[in-house]
Amino acid sequence: MPEIAAPAVVRYRGYVMQVSPLRQAPLGEQLLEQLRALIVRGELAPGQHLVEGWVAENFGVSRGPVRDALRQLELEGLVETRRRGVFVRGLTDVDLVELYSLRGALEGLAFRGAHARRGKADWTPIEEALSRMRAAAEASDPATFAAADLDFHSAFYVVAGNKRLAATWAMHRPIFAAMLDVTNTRDRDLRPIASDHAELADALRFGTLEYALAHLVEHLDGSCERMRAALAELTERSAS
Repeated sequence: MPEIAAPAVVRYRGYVMQVSPLRQAPLGEQLLEQLRALIVRGELAPGQHLVEGWVAENFGVSRGPVRDALRQLELEGLVETRRRGVFVRGLTDVDLVELYSLRGALEGLAFRGAHARRGKADWTPIEEALSRMRAAAEASDPATFAAADLDFHSAFYVVAGNKRLAATWAMHRPIFAAMLDVTNTRDRDLRPIASDHAELADALRFGTLEYALAHLVEHLDGSCERMRAALAELTERSAS
């Protein structure tokens, strides 16, 4: 694992946030992950001007990784380029609905593929992810839980055996990782969420396709609503 220094409190144009200076490669990936998280959490608020020099100085990197990170964030819709530079766009409620709609379509295709292969598929990746989720829930460890949660959902694509579909999901996984960090931190007891995931896996493995897809829709709708509630709370807090 790359070493990341202890977080420091940084003030920027009236905003206060925690950033961690980066110490080892791959610096660009670490920077991208931190900036994405700061934007999703609302610590870098919509409308803020992201000056390359300021970002480079406070994160301890050159301007090259900064430019690369900002380009990727623009592709993800979290920042936008204007005449005076790059500005935070943030996540809107419409963005969340679109993202979860896309995820539902992708995961629905993965479910169909996995269901068709369920008699000969290796379910170990799903079972291992569930085991890690349960352990993290018992330990009240939201960060580890979120990582296992994403591994659980990614395992559907592995079971489905569709590499192109898996590659498409991998492009969007990082922004969902940042969102999970927000919602899982708000959930004091993660054990019910782990149980819900176990029920989803059973629906796919043992139920009809229609039942499994209905359970998936319910599962993702719940996840979307938790994130919408968290986003509304963050927006209200930043406005006060």
